[in-house]
Amino acid sequence: MGNELLALGAAFLAAAVLARMGRRIGLPTIPFFMAAGILFGPNTPGVALFDDAHSIELLADLGLVLLLFHLGLEFSLGDLVDGGRKLLAVGAMYLCLNIGGGIAFGFGLGWGTKEAFVIAGAVGISSSAIVTKLLVELGRLGNPESRLILGIVVVEDVFLALYLAALQPILGGSSGPADAFRELGIAFAFLVVMTTVARFGAKWVGRLIETPDDELLTIGFLGVAILVAGLGEELGVSDAIGAFMAGLILAESAAAPRIERLVLPLRDAFAAVFFFAFGLTIDPGDVGDVVVPVAIAVVMSIVLNLVAGVWAARMNQFGRRQAANIGFTILGRGEFSLILATLAAAAGLDSRIGPFVGLYVLVLAVGGPLLAARSASLDGDHPAAVLPRSRPVVHLRPNAYAGPTDRPERTASG
Repeated sequence: MGNELLALGAAFLAAAVLARMGRRIGLPTIPFFMAAGILFGPNTPGVALFDDAHSIELLADLGLVLLLFHLGLEFSLGDLVDGGRKLLAVGAMYLCLNIGGGIAFGFGLGWGTKEAFVIAGAVGISSSAIVTKLLVELGRLGNPESRLILGIVVVEDVFLALYLAALQPILGGSSGPADAFRELGIAFAFLVVMTTVARFGAKWVGRLIETPDDELLTIGFLGVAILVAGLGEELGVSDAIGAFMAGLILAESAAAPRIERLVLPLRDAFAAVFFFAFGLTIDPGDVGDVVVPVAIAVVMSIVLNLVAGVWAARMNQFGRRQAANIGFTILGRGEFSLILATLAAAAGLDSRIGPFVGLYVLVLAVGGPLLAARSASLDGDHPAAVLPRSRPVVHLRPNAYAGPTDRPERTASG
């Protein structure tokens, strides 16, 4: 389509219509935004709104920045401390199971070492947007196990930034061990500096942009988010990490609640462009080559998440139903998996990663909510030998971690 404004408007409308159809049957929006990109992209018959994803690359990058900025904004440095050692133990166990299984699976595919680490992250980390949205839509925010689920999401958020930093030397194609260590050192130094600013200097950054005028506040926090994201990119750390750290800094400011309210519609709109652009890169003809690996990965994820749910439930004296709720709720994969696939494509890695991650996310973004909604069927006398028998539910301490999302639901990206 020649006129870019017409094409962009049609893209928004197509994404909205498809996602609205998904909402009517209780599914998250991410797979439908991607489906719109696939259907109206250059790799399928019919109207092609854009010849390639580069046509809207800047808007898609802004969507990525806002996604990670909002994720950092919802995380507080005090959240992890408040959760205590048990939360850290549960989160670490979840990550070890899923990332470890993902690495083994990635190497088993034989696509390459770099690809294995990308795949490990894509299949090993759940979508915080889908997880929190599920808890809201299923009416489970008040459940005792939901606090634990949200705690796992927080631990994942922290790990996300570390994992992206560690991947940069891999994706950047370092020329040798010394170069790789230098890049890794820069990444972690950036994280340390930004965390220090968040801990001790957030109020000064907040004062720089804080104003009673919502319009000026919006311009101010966008400037901080994009500037820090650009700084991260310039240092070779990635704009995604920079955006997350910008959100982390402003999460500690007095204006954080207003910023979160103002950023949501921007995040929703540009995140849709990000997922649409990812759909443009997927050729349905390539999906046939990854159907078997995706099927194996989906089964592996279901098994590992159930094991993690059982383990977490036993550590907290929960029963069978709570174990199933934990395992199936944290099963959803979404924005982070697609971010990794986008970074892998930019780094020139195996071209099968895009279709693999796209189909994997589609299957779990649709299947995860359906399984989570039916997790109660594993309670009582149903045959579920893998899950422990019900025990009396012991509620967490009143001051235990309540999560950054005991708030109105996150909508757009999940």
